[in-house]
Amino acid sequence: MEQFKQINHSSDTMGGKACIRGTRVTVGMIMTLFSEGKSVDDILDDYPYLTKADFAEALKYAAWTVSAREEVIVSV
Repeated sequence: MEQFKQINHSSDTMGGKACIRGTRVTVGMIMTLFSEGKSVDDILDDYPYLTKADFAEALKYAAWTVSAREEVIVSV
């Protein structure tokens, strides 16, 4: 399993969703903002307690999660 130092899971925080190092900012929320066209700097302006390292770790975690769930589609 991949190690993510900036990502925490706790049933007490956001229902156990992957969050940035103990905050209530989920990886999913960051990915949604990014997918809606917000830049890294925009997101960091909105959440000044986050760092570029946090954002990079969130991207890495999201990529790892997606790659772990790839599905093979077979044509019939």
